[in-house]
Amino acid sequence: MILKLGIPKGSLETATIDLFRRAGYHITTSSRSYYPAIDDPEIECMLIRAQEMARYVEDGILDAGLTGQDWISEIGADVEQVAELVYAKKSFGKVRWVLAVPQSSPIETIGDLEDRIVATELVRTTERYLTAHDVKAKVEFSWGATEVKPPDLADAIVEATETGASLRANKLRIVDVVLESTTRLIANHVAWSDAWKRRKLEDLRLLLEGAMNALDKVGLMMNVRREDLDTVLATLPALRRPTISHLSDEEWVAVNTIIDESVVRHIIPALKKAGAEGLVEYPLNKIVM
Repeated sequence: MILKLGIPKGSLETATIDLFRRAGYHITTSSRSYYPAIDDPEIECMLIRAQEMARYVEDGILDAGLTGQDWISEIGADVEQVAELVYAKKSFGKVRWVLAVPQSSPIETIGDLEDRIVATELVRTTERYLTAHDVKAKVEFSWGATEVKPPDLADAIVEATETGASLRANKLRIVDVVLESTTRLIANHVAWSDAWKRRKLEDLRLLLEGAMNALDKVGLMMNVRREDLDTVLATLPALRRPTISHLSDEEWVAVNTIIDESVVRHIIPALKKAGAEGLVEYPLNKIVM
């Protein structure tokens, strides 16, 4: 049995392969092939643009794939959404599709788009957005480099952004957010109804979600005298439930916990002052809830 899995080619490719690595799967790509190697003989990968992924999954050419909710909605694909994975090209957050105009543009609200030209890759979604706001404007498909089109080739654009850096670099300002999107693991309904493929996808979901849970987290373990335990536990971030284990020396215990990597540099000195010894920080690949 083989699960045919689509890996998004392009902006999501590197982030997706890195997420799979954290989940325990090693995917190797080649500039000459659209069929990456994966160290699981039960999975066959294919590189497909995220914009087309949902259509190929819906049609059964692929059993499953990863793509954005934006592209699923754009084509109205009827697929099984197995998991939401909140990561993007450069960050672990949502992608925003925004309505943007030149900084000097007189357009201030959606209503100002009446009879204007809007350039975007997300044509159908943009048309639905304009209709919902009772605005009639011409929506033109953009083949790329959408940010350079205003003001000469379009009055406004609807473009995806994570940080807004590209928009600022092209002297554009955001008028409104059209859509927020996250990456989804999707499956063909026939594949999802197959017992073996469903189990394979559920295992994949478990590991990918575990890898997502571990992002920006580290493990921290230490030895603590029993008399200092309350002080050490009070030093740890709130809402954490550390594991406390007995040691051969009854006067000492081992404390193991998971914390945000961003606070480690502040926590370790404080723990040391509180009486913790033998502090060890270690990276995490997966946290399976």
